[in-house]
Amino acid sequence: MANGETEADLTGGEPRRRPREQPSTIGGRKLSAATLMMGHGYDPRLSEGSLKPPLFLTSTYVFESAAAGKRHFEGVTGKRPGGAEGLVYSRFNGPNQEILEDRLALWEEAEEALTFGSGMAAIATVLLALVQPGDVIVHSAPLYAATETLIGKVLGRFGVKWVDFPAGATRDEIDAALAQARALGRVALVYLESPANPTNALVDVEAVAAACDAAFDEARPPIVIDNTFLGPLWQQPLKHGADMVVYSLTKYAGGHSDLVAGGLVGTKAAIDPVRAMRNTIGTILDPHPAWMLLRSLETLELRMSRAGENAAKVCAFLRDHPKVEHVGYLAFLEDGSRQADIYRRHCTGAGSTFSLYLKGGETEAFAFLDALVIAKLAVSLGGTETLASHPAAMTHLSVPDARKTALGIGDNLVRISIGVEDAGDLIADFDQALAKVG
Repeated sequence: MANGETEADLTGGEPRRRPREQPSTIGGRKLSAATLMMGHGYDPRLSEGSLKPPLFLTSTYVFESAAAGKRHFEGVTGKRPGGAEGLVYSRFNGPNQEILEDRLALWEEAEEALTFGSGMAAIATVLLALVQPGDVIVHSAPLYAATETLIGKVLGRFGVKWVDFPAGATRDEIDAALAQARALGRVALVYLESPANPTNALVDVEAVAAACDAAFDEARPPIVIDNTFLGPLWQQPLKHGADMVVYSLTKYAGGHSDLVAGGLVGTKAAIDPVRAMRNTIGTILDPHPAWMLLRSLETLELRMSRAGENAAKVCAFLRDHPKVEHVGYLAFLEDGSRQADIYRRHCTGAGSTFSLYLKGGETEAFAFLDALVIAKLAVSLGGTETLASHPAAMTHLSVPDARKTALGIGDNLVRISIGVEDAGDLIADFDQALAKVG
C-alpha cells in the first residue's frame, strides 16, 4: 500500500506493520467514491497518527533488506510482473502518489491508476509506450491542440501516421477510418477526446469499441479517451468500452487552479506498459501536487455538482440572448439527434464547460471577453472560478486555419468554464458583457 511497505522482511524477521485495509462496504452497503476519498489507501498508524497523509519530500527509500531491494527492482524493471511491491525511488513511486492513484481508480472502478506531471505528460507517456515508428494512430477530431501537435508533428517525425474521424461520427464512418488506417500500417491505438475541446462534440465510445472488435482479432488496439471535460462525475468511459481514460487533473480533480497534473485509469493489462515507460522517462507527478490533489478529491463531487447546477442556469440565460448565435451545451442537444443519443447513453450530466458562439466574429468575441468582471479571461477549466477564453486565438492558435474551419473552431467561439460562484451574479456579469458587444 501507499504509505508503508506491505511485504514481510525477506531476511526471515518479523513482517513490518501493514497498512490497515479500509472497508469498502458497511453492512452490505457499498460505500461511494465520495466517502472513500476521505481515507482510502492511507493508514494513520504508519504516519504517527496523522489524520491526513503527510507530504513525503524524499528522493529515495530505505529497503528492509538487500533481498527486498532486489525484489522491488525486479518489479520496477519488468523482470517480474506486477511492479514494485514497496517504495523504491521517487521516479518510480512515492506515498503521496500511490495514495492518490488508489483514490483516482475508485471513481471509475478501474483496476489501476497512474499520475503524471501534467495532462500532456500523461498523453505523451501513453503514446510513447504504445506507438512504434511507422505505426498508425486513429483519433477523433477535434483534439486539444497540443495533442494534435504531438501526434501529427512530433510523432510524425518518426514516421507515425494518423487517420481521424469527426467526434460525432457514425459507426460507418468509424469503420471507414479503421479500414483506411489498417491499409497504412499497424494501428497502435485509437485515441478519443469526448467532449471534444473546444466544440463539446461527443464521441460514441460504444460504437468505437464495437468497430474495433469487428475490425481486429485478439490484437485489438487499446482505446484511450481524454475524459477531462466530464469525468469522473458525469462520464465514465471504461463502462462503455474504453481501455484507458486520461485526465488533465489540473482541471476538475485539482479544481482550484493552483496545480498542474495528469492522470490515467484503466485495466491493469493496458496500464502496465505505460507504467514501465513512466518509470523510464520520469514523468511521474511530484509529491507536492499529489498531496494537494488528495485534498481536492475530497470535495470533487461537491464542486462539480455546484458548477454543473450553475452552468445550467447560465446557459438557460444565454440561450435566448439576441447577441448569441448558439450555445454548445450538452443539455441543449436536439432530441432525436445522434449527439443526444450518445449523451443519453454515455453521460450522467451536461458538465460546466461549454462553447458559446456569438453573433459576429473575433471583434465581438474580444469585446465580450474584455468586458467580463467576475469571469476571468484565462485558459483552462474546471476550477472554482469561472473562466472564459477564445480558442481560435489562444489554445488552438497553432491549428491551421483550414482545419479550424473544418472542426468548427471559428472566431466567434468563446469557451466558458463555469465555477462555483453565485449563479445570479454570473448571469449579471454575462449580461453586462454582452451589452458591450457590437
